[in-house]
Amino acid sequence: MANDYCTQVVADPARIDRDAWNALITADAHANPFLRHEYLAALTASGAATAASGWQPRFLLLHQGGQLVAAAPLYAKDHSYGEYVFDWSWAEAYHRAGLTYYPKWLVAVPFTPVPGARLLARDDGARERLADALLAHARASGLSSLHVLLPPARDVAALARAGLLLRDGVQFHWRNRGYAGFDDFLAQLAQDKRKKIRAERRKVRDAGVALERRVGRDIGEADWRFFFRCYLATYRAHFSSPYLNLDFFLRLAETMPQHLLLVLARRDGQPVAAALGVFDAQTPEPRLYGRYWGAIEPISCLHFECCYYQMIEFAIERRLAWFEGGAQGAHKLARGLDPVPTQSAHWLAHPAMREAVARFLQRERAGVAAAIDELNEHRAFKAAAG
Repeated sequence: MANDYCTQVVADPARIDRDAWNALITADAHANPFLRHEYLAALTASGAATAASGWQPRFLLLHQGGQLVAAAPLYAKDHSYGEYVFDWSWAEAYHRAGLTYYPKWLVAVPFTPVPGARLLARDDGARERLADALLAHARASGLSSLHVLLPPARDVAALARAGLLLRDGVQFHWRNRGYAGFDDFLAQLAQDKRKKIRAERRKVRDAGVALERRVGRDIGEADWRFFFRCYLATYRAHFSSPYLNLDFFLRLAETMPQHLLLVLARRDGQPVAAALGVFDAQTPEPRLYGRYWGAIEPISCLHFECCYYQMIEFAIERRLAWFEGGAQGAHKLARGLDPVPTQSAHWLAHPAMREAVARFLQRERAGVAAAIDELNEHRAFKAAAG
């Protein structure tokens, strides 16, 4: 019965029992390392995702019989930065109408455009109850809206039944088709794509750059400090401010090293670039997630080498089923990644705005479907391959 569940809102993930939270992760085939208690707690403890940065943690928990049976990483947001499912035009429409859009509710992993479970639950009944509890919480709060970003189809169905609107999107993922090695992967590509990748890798070698991959505790503190220097360089190059800090990355290195991959590029023995990946080898479909990269000097094609080719080689070596290249970037098609549809779920309190967004989403859905069809026509693979 519904009243068997007890709802709790927690403002600091450090106050949530780590083992109880991670038990929900372990039991969920759609979970990933970004949902682990260690990752979410590091975001808050480092100051990256707090009220001061516009991310107020308000994790929603469901207990039954004193046990944690469902949970969602919920944040009150004062802006739309760091989300990668863009709603700036909705905020502008609210502003033009004299309405308040921020703060809003968001269920997501901060700064992380990785699809995965959002309604963590022991069973389907608890998941349905959690979807209802999220919506009830949003209604009672008086805030403008609730947004659940990049959930799996299972969560999408529960959210749709609760009354949320669905939004389509696209990302780019690489699938391991049982390749024996990188050359085997290249052999499945169209000739022009295969030739281009080989030429890009040759440019990096000819520039005197050597690549190394380090995993887990083999990544030393000096490596992390150099990586963070590269991370900052990327943000400076784009004239923007970094979301994360060195403390956050060092916390990950201490609490969940088994999920971390660092690609280091050196020239003349000195580090010149680094790329961070996060992986999970224990799930039914093991995945590698490309995350952050940076370089302290410009070297042609080094970005592609660090962020794609080294990651793909690692996935093949470790027999990982997928490499997720993240949001945006049709250039990833030429490097063997494919367009993959995504969805998000949205509820808006204002009836007229909800109707307007519903019409917008219907038009956008047709455009996304057409874009995916067009992207599929430009896949890197031979016509007869995968």
